[in-house]
Amino acid sequence: MYPKAFLQLISFFKKLPGVGTKTAERFVFEILNFKNEDINNFGDILKNIKEKILTCKKCNCLIESNFCSFCDSISRDTNKMCILSNFKDVVLIEKTGVYKGLYHILKNLISPLNGHDFESIDLKGLKERVVKNKIEEIILGLDSTLEGDTTALFIKENLKEFNIKISRFAFGLPMGTSLDFIDKTTLLQALIDRKPF
Repeated sequence: MYPKAFLQLISFFKKLPGVGTKTAERFVFEILNFKNEDINNFGDILKNIKEKILTCKKCNCLIESNFCSFCDSISRDTNKMCILSNFKDVVLIEKTGVYKGLYHILKNLISPLNGHDFESIDLKGLKERVVKNKIEEIILGLDSTLEGDTTALFIKENLKEFNIKISRFAFGLPMGTSLDFIDKTTLLQALIDRKPF
């Protein structure tokens, strides 16, 4: 029904998370309405994305040059470090405008089923940063999943030698949610982590 090039583009868009056939078709139809100049620019951006977006050698955040706006900033609190599993989480935290410390992105979480064992966590690099920056507090901002919990516990156990404060994001009730819709584990965690009011 569709030309071969159209189908090829649909199959590429479907590789994106959350994009099904219908959405991919809409994308392709929309691209067909682009001016030639816009299509060429889009193609150039896609061709160069892997070369232009780099990873900071210290924190693993995405950067466009050798300068990292987190590691190299003089306005950040270099005694605090938030450990996350991906750069998207950094963006979410930065949007709150509250946290001003350093970041450390793990390349993956411990997940034997996905081939990521304890060795996949770069403890040596993490420990070097803790010493070099004289870190006083580690905030574990990892997902509340089996993989996230396992990784958080592994990091906590391996950083005990530094005698620093290690905290974890609080888990509990989302804003605007009725208790009728909360699962038992989330409600239990909300009760345990309750705060004075």
